[in-house]
Amino acid sequence: MGRADPHIHTLASDGISTVAEVLDAAVAAGLDVIAVTDHERIDAAVAAQKMAVARALPLEVIVGEEISTRGGHLVGLFMTERIRPWYSLRTSVARIHEQGGLAIIAHPLVPYPLCASARSIRSLLDDADPIYHPDAIEAFNPTTAGMRWTRTLPDFIDEIGRAAVGGSDAHRASNVGRALTTFPGSTAEDLRRAITARETGWEGTLYPLRSQLVMFRAQLGKNARALRDDVRGKLLRDGTGRDLGYPGGRQRPARFDEGGTDR
Repeated sequence: MGRADPHIHTLASDGISTVAEVLDAAVAAGLDVIAVTDHERIDAAVAAQKMAVARALPLEVIVGEEISTRGGHLVGLFMTERIRPWYSLRTSVARIHEQGGLAIIAHPLVPYPLCASARSIRSLLDDADPIYHPDAIEAFNPTTAGMRWTRTLPDFIDEIGRAAVGGSDAHRASNVGRALTTFPGSTAEDLRRAITARETGWEGTLYPLRSQLVMFRAQLGKNARALRDDVRGKLLRDGTGRDLGYPGGRQRPARFDEGGTDR
């Protein structure tokens, strides 16, 4: 069975690790496939895909995005264009499908505005047009916020008949692979087929509360540095800004530099 982590963040959004650090961690974890799914952007994911190929790494990178919708967070896989936030959940699922991607409901059922409810998911599946149907549900997300509700997900997923996936929701490289999706095969296309055929499984363990608090503190530090670098670049007018975690990611406008140094 292949091993995939389809939910990972980098410095480009609210993660604290560079793309190179994420790639190295994924290889060390023995993963076959990962998806970089930064919030509201795909630039670091595109860079990760190119860097993995250039370095001949033994894994594939899927371009993904975690999209904020009015009905909760949604992960898009196999993305070719960024989807802007705050459309309805229904519209965002359709826009993922229109570009040939797969739509995964992230950390569902938690009574929090950024998590889709059972009612909203059922409403999507009740629509006659399959363009509005999510392809999979995140059956396991190891973040502390989902602890209580994780136990109810297997029965819910069996009821609605969607693929069950797991993802680390990693915001630092050391957490890549903490939760993952298992699937027949080993390639990104094998993962796509398994999700479509509902032949996926998952495994993983929850993050301790202490590690989540340490992560939050690290994110605050990262955000302070990002603000400093953005202000500095504007004051000096030197065409730089905060670090987005890939070669060329400090340039403004940011652009992946294939000849740049891995950081």
